[in-house]
Amino acid sequence: MTNKKFYIESYGCAMNFADSEIVNSILMENGNDPVEQPELADIILINTCSIRDNAETKIWNRLKFFRSIKRQNKNLTVGVLGCMAERVRERFLEREKLVDLVVGPDAYRQIPQLLEEVESGQKAVNVILSLEVTYADITPVRLGGNGVSAFVSIMRGCDNMCSFCVVPFTRGRERSRATDSILDEIKQLSDQGYKEVTVLGQNVNSFNDNGTRFADLMYKASLVDPEMRLRFSTSHPKDFPDELLHLINEQKNICNYIHIPAQSGNNEVLRRMRRPYTREQYLALLDNMRNIIPGVTLSTDIITGFCGETEEEHQDTLSLMDTVKFDMAYLFSYSERERTLAHRKFEDDVPADVKQRRLQEIIDVHRAGANERNQAEIGKRHLVLAENFSKRSENQLSGRTDSGKVVIFDKKSFKPGDYLEVVINEANSATLFGEALKLTSIREFEPELVTA
Repeated sequence: MTNKKFYIESYGCAMNFADSEIVNSILMENGNDPVEQPELADIILINTCSIRDNAETKIWNRLKFFRSIKRQNKNLTVGVLGCMAERVRERFLEREKLVDLVVGPDAYRQIPQLLEEVESGQKAVNVILSLEVTYADITPVRLGGNGVSAFVSIMRGCDNMCSFCVVPFTRGRERSRATDSILDEIKQLSDQGYKEVTVLGQNVNSFNDNGTRFADLMYKASLVDPEMRLRFSTSHPKDFPDELLHLINEQKNICNYIHIPAQSGNNEVLRRMRRPYTREQYLALLDNMRNIIPGVTLSTDIITGFCGETEEEHQDTLSLMDTVKFDMAYLFSYSERERTLAHRKFEDDVPADVKQRRLQEIIDVHRAGANERNQAEIGKRHLVLAENFSKRSENQLSGRTDSGKVVIFDKKSFKPGDYLEVVINEANSATLFGEALKLTSIREFEPELVTA
């Protein structure tokens, strides 16, 4: 199926958005053209997330909307990609009859052939997981981005088998890309004018390309372009090496931001979640991060209302949030997922209203802590990469500090892609506001101006 117009909509984690860029490349290489509105498309693909109920609900609603478009265009092909494709393929095809095509995360190369099957009148499915696929030889096509920051996937799958998580079942086992292919992609992005790359993996600390570990990869990546910022996500607390912390402190273009999911502040809940660390070990790791990297920003994931969670266990999570005072956090109530150990072994026994109340309490504690840390930024100067125009005004720009905090400031004569020295003059729990003083660069900016 060539010379068709296609539209892709992506949901969920950064990995899904990076995968959609792979699919863009595959479709365009086969003679198809992207469009920005689903009503203009011959092919609509939705890249899905299975992590939580809320994400899946949005996707079901979008598919119903796409079906209404199909009533007006009988030749329209609608397909589902990603994690939901593998998890609930029968429901898509047989019960709901919403789609023509179902493709799992390791089968994107087969999309052109699968589209030909659809054109011949068949329903097309490939959700087979692989131990080899990394898409290392496919150059992603980044459509609709800001041209400033980009994602680079360095590995796929996950071996951790946390009891609440469906990712190992929807994305398969862990495998790493070849180091040279990653560095080549980063070099291409630098040549294209990108100023920031976030390298992605379910657990980047587990990266291993024939003995090249993650810290080695990040060091090599930092040498590609000293004026290109590097970030990474996600890291597991079980295997975060000191070597990487010292590298972040030493290399000016590796950002002082670490996303380090806790999931819970209670040891018994962590045990049921199959998280192989204790609260005490987690807190010691964060203390080590803050000692080695001055001004480091920390973010986390928290799941509240996990199977069997008591009020006392919930209080331990609140105290963890209050103790650490994370700068950012992704906070959710537990959503049961079929095939996971928690689904097979435990009962989802925390009532929905209790989950919601506990979630709100965690949100409140987090906001108070984040606001306290952001208020301490007032009067300080930061290196900020301007990324986009502010959502509220075209006379303002939005960017992020080295430590990942969002900053809003007047545009003046500056533009997206500029590195700026910005003094912070106002803050709330989520955003900093400041005045851009001058153009600068990673190498020119004095990092000692930024303190914790």
